[in-house]
Amino acid sequence: MLYRTYQAQADLHAAMRLAATGARAALSWLPPPLARAWPLRALDAGWRIAADTAMRHQRPDWGIHEVETVQGRATIVEQVDAVRPFVTLRRFVRVGVAPGPRVLLVAPMAGHFATLLRETVQTLLADHEVWVTDWHNARDVPLAEGRFDLDDYIAELIGFARLIGPGLHVVAVCQPCVAALAATALMAEDGDPATPRSLSLMAGPVDTRIAPTEVNTIAHRHPLSEFEQRLVQTVPHGHAGSGRKVYPGFLQIAGFMNMNAGRHRDSLMRRFKLMRDDQHEEAEAIRAFYDEYLAVCDLPAEFYLDTMRRVFIEWHLARGCLQWRGRRVDCGAITGTRLLTVEGAKDDICGIGQTAAAHTLCDRLDASLRDTHLQEGAGHYGVFSGRRWQQEIYPRLAATIAAAG
Repeated sequence: MLYRTYQAQADLHAAMRLAATGARAALSWLPPPLARAWPLRALDAGWRIAADTAMRHQRPDWGIHEVETVQGRATIVEQVDAVRPFVTLRRFVRVGVAPGPRVLLVAPMAGHFATLLRETVQTLLADHEVWVTDWHNARDVPLAEGRFDLDDYIAELIGFARLIGPGLHVVAVCQPCVAALAATALMAEDGDPATPRSLSLMAGPVDTRIAPTEVNTIAHRHPLSEFEQRLVQTVPHGHAGSGRKVYPGFLQIAGFMNMNAGRHRDSLMRRFKLMRDDQHEEAEAIRAFYDEYLAVCDLPAEFYLDTMRRVFIEWHLARGCLQWRGRRVDCGAITGTRLLTVEGAKDDICGIGQTAAAHTLCDRLDASLRDTHLQEGAGHYGVFSGRRWQQEIYPRLAATIAAAG
């Protein structure tokens, strides 16, 4: 019922956006002196925000066509290396430069599309060959494709590592840090030649008992059954995944936005004032952010509930009792993979120490293969995007990859 109500509201909003677009078009017929008058500029700015500030369910384009490398400018060509029901392994091929170290960037399955890591990919491409887990919107996955849970997520990472081959470096951002650490431990224990040479965990919930944030405490305020009853929805007719149980992306993003409602309100008001005052460059940057931020992706219900229970409520990996398809995950098996953990000092989603807990779990990993970085001034998104990511965090990550060989 909730999903149908949301869809009805989205359809109504679409009609309102169309009307706002028409109103803006009407202004273009006015003589320039009149159209550029202050009151009409304010109207145009308001209509523009109404027309393009809305949640959408299609993945935005990656839009990465060129990057600057130490060898010169390289053309980037997107390539699909594997397609699974719930994920595409996407490669960004650098044309015209020598190959660099191979990196698998593990994107979160947490309400956004993987394109939220566009800047992360673009920065990595300066020195590396990059693959990314491009997760599909669960509402577009037919019910006949079956279920998908945390064990399946880990299995996909192991399969992709083997597909890319020995010499791989893994970078996991946020939620998949647990899955990436588990996959690495399982491969290390098996002596798998494709075991990652380095593993970089960035702002991920390895142990949410440490410095719990509001996001973490919510998980303990209600029984898991209540999350299932209130948040899990059935995809309505009209979508390829009709009948599938999902945790809707619009609920996840709405929750994140409510945590910082004042900040989002101020940001949109600032955009309005900038457009009204003809300061379009900065206004365009705000628009681009919300275009990406409001592109929402539904999660398979079993993955959401499994992750809530095993990662956020019962802390299976942190307590040493995580099972993968009946097999215990032993992080102590990781002895030859260089480990980097990165955290943001102002992260309100993943508290300080939660990601660095991976070093405690990897208790047989030599100190020479460990590194940890706490980025002052960085919030959650600042760990993988923005000035601090580019100027301070990325050099540490690139050095980790280079040292791992």
